[in-house]
Amino acid sequence: MRISPLIDRAVAAILYCSHLLAGGFEMDEDGRQAYLQKITRTLVIFTGACLGVLLVTFYLILPVFNPNRTYLVSIVFMAGLIGGFVSIQQRLPKIEMKELKSLSGSLSSILLIPVNGGIFAVVLMIMFLSEIMTGPMFPAFRHPELDHGNLVASHVRWFSETFPETGTDIAKLLFWSFVAGFSERFVPQIIRRTQDDAVPK
Repeated sequence: MRISPLIDRAVAAILYCSHLLAGGFEMDEDGRQAYLQKITRTLVIFTGACLGVLLVTFYLILPVFNPNRTYLVSIVFMAGLIGGFVSIQQRLPKIEMKELKSLSGSLSSILLIPVNGGIFAVVLMIMFLSEIMTGPMFPAFRHPELDHGNLVASHVRWFSETFPETGTDIAKLLFWSFVAGFSERFVPQIIRRTQDDAVPK
C-alpha cells in the first residue's frame, strides 16, 4: 500500500525536526562542557596560586625572621579554601546552562566561593578559641598566660603560642575548617543562632 505524498512530507518534516533537536541538544551539551572546563580551569589556577603564595610566605619567607611561629591561621584558611573549591566543583554539574554561562564570564563570582570558605574557616577558628563552640567534637586550645602589665607583648605571645592541645585537636580543627569552606551556610547559620541566643527575648 502506497503512502500518500502528504504523509510522506509530514514524516520527513518530523524526522527533520528530530534531527535539528538532537543536534541542538548535542550543541548545548558541548557548550556546557566548554563552560565547565573554563570554570574548573579558573578555579584550579586560582586555588593553586593562593595555596602556593600562602605556603611560600608563611613557611619559607616568614620563618626566616621568626622560626618559632606556626602561622596556624594560614593552615586554617587554606583548609577552608580547599573546602570551598571542592564544594563548587561538586555543584557545577548540577548548575543550569544559563548560570554556567554567567559564571564563566564573571571571574569574581567564581573566585568568591573558595575565598569565602577560607574566611569562614578563620571565623570558625575564632569561635573555637573563644569557646563559643565547645564539646568533644571540637578542638581544644592551649592559651598562654597573659601579662596585664605588658599587654602588647602578651598580645604577640598569644598569637604566637596559642595552639591546639593535642594532635587530635589539630585534626579536628582542620576537619572543621574544611567543613566551613565546603558548606557555605554552616558558619553563617552558627553566627545567626549565636546572635539569637545572645539577644534577650
